[in-house]
Amino acid sequence: MKLQVSTFTVNKRFALTISRGTTAQTTNIWVKIMEGGIEGWGEASPFSVGSYQETTDIIFRSLQEISPVLESYSPWQRDDIGKILTQHQIPSAARTAIDMALHDWMGKNVGLPLWQLWGLNINTIVPTSVTIGINSPQGAANRARDWLQYMDVQLLKVKLGAKEGIDTDKKMILAVKEAAPKVDLFVDANGGWSLPDAIAMSHWLADLGVKYLEQPLPKGDEGKLPSLKKQSALPIFVDESCFTSIDIPPLADCVDGINIKLMKSGGLGEAWRMVNTAKAHNLQVMFGCYSDSSLANTAASHIAPLADYLDLDSHLNLIDDPFVGVSVTEGRVMPNNLPGLGVQYSAFAT
Repeated sequence: MKLQVSTFTVNKRFALTISRGTTAQTTNIWVKIMEGGIEGWGEASPFSVGSYQETTDIIFRSLQEISPVLESYSPWQRDDIGKILTQHQIPSAARTAIDMALHDWMGKNVGLPLWQLWGLNINTIVPTSVTIGINSPQGAANRARDWLQYMDVQLLKVKLGAKEGIDTDKKMILAVKEAAPKVDLFVDANGGWSLPDAIAMSHWLADLGVKYLEQPLPKGDEGKLPSLKKQSALPIFVDESCFTSIDIPPLADCVDGINIKLMKSGGLGEAWRMVNTAKAHNLQVMFGCYSDSSLANTAASHIAPLADYLDLDSHLNLIDDPFVGVSVTEGRVMPNNLPGLGVQYSAFAT
């Protein structure tokens, strides 16, 4: 099989600020796997967690280096290819792009969308949340109204963890609550709080009707999670603290759920393992995203029936998404009936 690797840049309609910084533009990577006249497509997007970074350059170089090694393999040898990628210590986002492309190739080869090939019921897909980044109270309220005008919003994920402290966080979420009084709210602090602040905010947010807290403590502070769980008034989900299925068992007794992101996990195959591992430990599951286009979010939508919560909204905030695939119906991200991922070029493709 042949691999082709290229980059594309996407720009956000609204820049997204979280506790670690602001993103307005990213350069992602498009991987094509070709054999037998069929192309499988995959996407890698850069991300960082604390000091750990998978930049566009790191991902691109790793894909270029591994491409010649994979030429002797068939796309049907997904397990063998996965072992090769692990042996060569290929970054998770690069593994994701290859795994995604292999799954797309397989679906196209047999003429079925992945969700149907896997026997999943897409009618069970829950609504996706849409995200409001850290902002001034007025800016956050305006962003909430923008989302309400754009689509049928049923869930808002509000990013907190402002450098100014939890009083600033409170003012922001009160403004969002006023702007969208009928919409359920979730909160993601992206590791921006201390343990005392996380405990205090859990009670304050519970009184406000917030449904859960995501990653209240920084990655590296997992030892404080048991204390937080005992004292929290809200369910606790982890994101940055959980990359793959190996991370789940040590977290099982001190959190209520995990956020699975394809770029962290290494692909659809590992995402399946994470779901099974989490469910075996009585944990809930969310699927999230980074600055992913419709290519990666469509891939995630095919396993969306397995999730308790979804946060697959990054492509909805792009002004120049080069792909079209997943659609939004009544707030739910829905894959289509085309074979494989069901992703095509959009009007923005060049």
